[in-house]
Amino acid sequence: MPKLSILVVEDDPLARKVMASHLGEHAVDFASDEAAAKEKLKTGRHDLCFIDLELADGKESSGLNLIPLATAQGTYAVVMSGHDSEKFVERAYALGCDDFYSKGNEAVNVGRILERFLGRREKSDKNIFAERFITDDAAMRALITDALKYAPSDLPIIILGPSGTGKTSLAQIIHDHSHRTGEFVAINCSAYTEDLLEAELFGYRKGAFTGAGDSRKGKLLAAHQGTLFLDEIGSMSLKMQTKLLKAIEEKSFYPLGSDKPEKSQFRIISATLEDLQGLIKAGKLRFDFFQRIHGLTVELKPLSQRKGDVFPLLSFFTRGGKRLNFTPEAKELLSRHSWPGNVRELKKFVDLLVAGHEGSVTPEAVGRLLADAVTQEGGLDFTTEGQYRFALDKGLDAAVDRFVDDLVVRNLEANEGKRTKVLSDLKISTRLLYASLKRSSGHDR
Repeated sequence: MPKLSILVVEDDPLARKVMASHLGEHAVDFASDEAAAKEKLKTGRHDLCFIDLELADGKESSGLNLIPLATAQGTYAVVMSGHDSEKFVERAYALGCDDFYSKGNEAVNVGRILERFLGRREKSDKNIFAERFITDDAAMRALITDALKYAPSDLPIIILGPSGTGKTSLAQIIHDHSHRTGEFVAINCSAYTEDLLEAELFGYRKGAFTGAGDSRKGKLLAAHQGTLFLDEIGSMSLKMQTKLLKAIEEKSFYPLGSDKPEKSQFRIISATLEDLQGLIKAGKLRFDFFQRIHGLTVELKPLSQRKGDVFPLLSFFTRGGKRLNFTPEAKELLSRHSWPGNVRELKKFVDLLVAGHEGSVTPEAVGRLLADAVTQEGGLDFTTEGQYRFALDKGLDAAVDRFVDDLVVRNLEANEGKRTKVLSDLKISTRLLYASLKRSSGHDR
């Protein structure tokens, strides 16, 4: 059984001792009254919470008051009571508790509750990894499962990883598990100039600037009671960081051209492929802004470090459609490929296969369609037939852009997302780098 984080809210020392004996293999914390329990629950770090319904603090409803708070934090709420009348049970479940048992047989009841909780969580995890974030990698599964524990909290989250690893997908999954009533609102910060990004985030009133023919609601307001996902946060200017920091701290802001503040309660999830500490040292990321957007850090591995996911992803991308059969040689070629574009590159590859080939896929077909063909040494060969066919089909400019984007993505991966190093290694301008990133970024899948 995996080790769980459990909070037991119980005012009776003997009852706490009994619970501790039955939960000894887990990380157990205790609270003896409503106030202490609330402070511990606000952290959002507990898998389960056992709540004594009759706390001796002078308040008849003390235990009941904790149920909504626990469930709002994504914690499995278990009510334990000396009374099992229909009135108590009905009220507890009406407030959202997940389980209820009568005190006196903890040796049996506690074990059964843990089994029910683990069964429900396992089912939920399987759905995520089978339907939304496809991975058989044990480390990735553990990482994402742990991140989802924090989904219901207000804790800001930063998702790190190379382009195409699924940062946007994970942010959406976290939002969907947060129980927030608002929308998931995403914006790619690298796709806008400073002025345009400000207008997109804060919104504007009619006539605020040239071309503002109508008023427009910004992303901050659109994310009220929801999640604001800031992709490529490292590309945001210092000036913009200052303005957004104020909005995050005060939960209010002024749309451009307005003297009336708007209020918005939003949760921040951000993502980048850059080294945040390096940006801070280089003076490109304000430390106080970093502190506001940094709570939990989740780092996604590139596909090259989880090659076992290639074929599960291939199956997922073709599910419900055209089935493909790969020859052993074709499978070997796919296994050796470095996948610099990660899951996004694999998805594009599958789309090309489904659209233009027979059901049986040969190594020749794989070699023609991979974004960067694999040589026998596992390196890149930009003079392959695939590049030539791409140029004939899409034009020379598109082929050159793809050539540039392949090199940029590969170098970013080699340099762990450090853009300054890419500029130096490839001897390119900042403008060319950002143009390439904009073409290849889109939304993580």
